[in-house]
Amino acid sequence: MRFDVFFSICQTPVDGYTPSERVMLENFFSQAILADELGVGTAWVAETHLSCQTQKQNPGAVIPHFEGEIGLNTDILQVAHLLFARTKKIHVGSAIRNIQCNGGPIAHAEAIRTFLTLHSLGKNESRQLDIGFASGRFPFSNIPYGVRPRNELELAAWPVLKGKIFQEATEIFLRFLKGEEFAAKNIPPKVLKSSDFRKPGEWEKVRSLSSTDAIEIPPFWNFDQVGVIPKESPLELLRLTIGCHDLETQIFANRFMPCGVFNLSITPAPQIEATHEAMQKNFHPAGGAWTRAHMPRTVLVFLDSNRVLAREKAEKAMSNYWRAIEGTLDPEKVRNAVDNALVGDAAEITEELRRRFHPNDRLMLWFDFNNHDNADVSRAMREFMEKVAPHFAG
Repeated sequence: MRFDVFFSICQTPVDGYTPSERVMLENFFSQAILADELGVGTAWVAETHLSCQTQKQNPGAVIPHFEGEIGLNTDILQVAHLLFARTKKIHVGSAIRNIQCNGGPIAHAEAIRTFLTLHSLGKNESRQLDIGFASGRFPFSNIPYGVRPRNELELAAWPVLKGKIFQEATEIFLRFLKGEEFAAKNIPPKVLKSSDFRKPGEWEKVRSLSSTDAIEIPPFWNFDQVGVIPKESPLELLRLTIGCHDLETQIFANRFMPCGVFNLSITPAPQIEATHEAMQKNFHPAGGAWTRAHMPRTVLVFLDSNRVLAREKAEKAMSNYWRAIEGTLDPEKVRNAVDNALVGDAAEITEELRRRFHPNDRLMLWFDFNNHDNADVSRAMREFMEKVAPHFAG
């Protein structure tokens, strides 16, 4: 079993205390450096764009009850340069980089190629950058960059169309990332058809706004022949993971470059196994054989030598989270979330890992959830890697 660590850098009140941005980032780097010393594989860092607090001022706020910022990292490339400079062995990854905002997929491809070129200048530097990429968690991060319905038809089709837009972005991103030169006209058009729609009445509404049964959608990124630079970037220092639960899109991405798949510990086991089976057949051949390590999975960890205290911490953290996200407290959601986390002392968590996960799984351990106590987070990380991880070595 492989153990990574996930950092949210979530600046929200906990017990009435909200750390400054400086303190949040200092705690993050302290914990990431400790993870390196403890032998953690990859430090995955959440990425967020545009202020949640400011967005609450607009109609239709996504998380109107959330206080603070859901994350402070807006650019994994800047963070990674600092983290690689301060550590020795750990890899660095984005969980997850939104390739539709901040200039779109071409800009992200060029920025990553620039990072790889600069990163490779380090003496004997062979550590990889893990780029997890997706379409972004919240629409308000994409809307200022033009990723929104452009007419009545697109508005009616948006629940389906936004997935096709992400596929367009994915193709552009991956083809430029691997060094191709092409124009928007070289990308197959997006076509809406009845089989794309599953909810009753959706297709009929869209079809009423068109004169054809196969509706072609103009590109969201329209450009002439383009080639990004630098052109000699060392792609062997890059690993890719797509943050999308749609199997068709996972397979689509692997037409261009090897892409692993993010998942959650709460994802049903049959879906996890079905994804592994599908990717064994569809993983890009340049990546070698598909393994379970190509699917990193987040899992919350509440570890304390006092089992009762560990449970209390988990229930309190989950209660705060659901109040913040939904404005109400749902005991059933709290209970399910706690049951899906790793909760207890080292022995209890060791047994839970054996019972619930495959011995070759790759887990992104999440220690900083609703916890601004740097010493406590660091203690839990150390205790896990010293008392739990050795049971799964080799």
